Amino acid sequence: MKTVREAIDLVLAGVTRLPEEAVPLPDALDRVLAEAVDSPLDLPAHTNSAMDGYAVRAEDVRGARRETPKRLRIVEEIQAGQSPTRALCPGEATRIFTGASTPEGADTVVRQEDAEREGDVALVLRDRDAGRNLRFAGEDLRRGARVFDAGTLLGPAQLGVLASMAMDRVRVVRRARIGILASGDEIAGLDEREAILAGRKTASSNTYTLDALIRRTGAEPVHLGIAKDTLASMTEHFARGFATCDLVVSTAGVSVGEHDYVHAALDALGVERSFWKVRMRPGAPLGFGTVRGVPWIGLPGNPVSTMVCFELYVRPAILKMQGHTALFRRIVRAVTDERITTGGGLMHFLRAVVREEAGTHRVRLTGPQGSGILTSMARANALLIVPEDRNDVPAGETLTAIPLDNGWDASAEPPV
Repeated sequence: MKTVREAIDLVLAGVTRLPEEAVPLPDALDRVLAEAVDSPLDLPAHTNSAMDGYAVRAEDVRGARRETPKRLRIVEEIQAGQSPTRALCPGEATRIFTGASTPEGADTVVRQEDAEREGDVALVLRDRDAGRNLRFAGEDLRRGARVFDAGTLLGPAQLGVLASMAMDRVRVVRRARIGILASGDEIAGLDEREAILAGRKTASSNTYTLDALIRRTGAEPVHLGIAKDTLASMTEHFARGFATCDLVVSTAGVSVGEHDYVHAALDALGVERSFWKVRMRPGAPLGFGTVRGVPWIGLPGNPVSTMVCFELYVRPAILKMQGHTALFRRIVRAVTDERITTGGGLMHFLRAVVREEAGTHRVRLTGPQGSGILTSMARANALLIVPEDRNDVPAGETLTAIPLDNGWDASAEPPV
């Protein structure tokens, strides 16, 4: 039986980064850049105005006051997208608009509220803008400069920078195709609603949970259906998954029940086993191996165990396959509100709610911790880790928690 850390290391060692592909820029959101990007241009290409106003020479406006304005002759007007036709000489001003290229000789743009116009003369009323309000050529990007390294996660700002360099396509790591396989004669999809409501069947909630979790990683879920409790059905479903997916994730059937055919089906397909059990709760019956080079992770059937094991093993594996280097959620240290008792001997991952009070993180459990109580995950915003050598944790002790998302950091109040 492996420790949690040993199991994580084995899973990550058993998956590799997927190939790269070129995609249209909008499709690169939340993807990982597969190659370094250098700038093909200076940005801005030309020094331009950051304000609507007047391009002038700083020495011509210093000392300007409303009582004693500086009078400058307007020689030209430049709108955004236009270029100046002449250099600026002493005592002259150019009417200019935001984004327009500034004329040679100008080192200042006086905002329009600090000036008044009388025919072809600009009266500068304040000198606060002397030497300011210019966007200099290349101040954002220099031609040939490294902009992004390979491995950069592309968010909205990164896509905007790539667009500013006229990159309509970008090379990124391919999205992973993750097969989802449920099994069991008692399990049904939501198309059998009446049987589920009548208690004759159990909804395959794990299928929908895994679908959502996989989408959150940016990967593509592939539904392989529900295998029946026969060796032929299990083998056929697995074979289809290994033929079409980058990773196959199954739920249930990794224990040793007489109707659990996962082991036999994988043996028939030539599985290379890595491990079958982990010293943790929930989620001890966890399997990992490869079939013809395609990794497989066998999750327990209990809904909470499925989600906990996904967070610890499947999510990091998918992220690595998609080129990410930050594979794990951040952790926090939190003070317990209550006494916590466990069976000991295993590392426990308890559903909990973490909150911040006076600069300290505090944590409480969501209630009963049975591995079949899926609502305990719905109420949780974190997993609280109780080490395997602790079976009695008093209130007030500090433990490690894994926030499941950033929602617990949110505030209903604006920041300012």
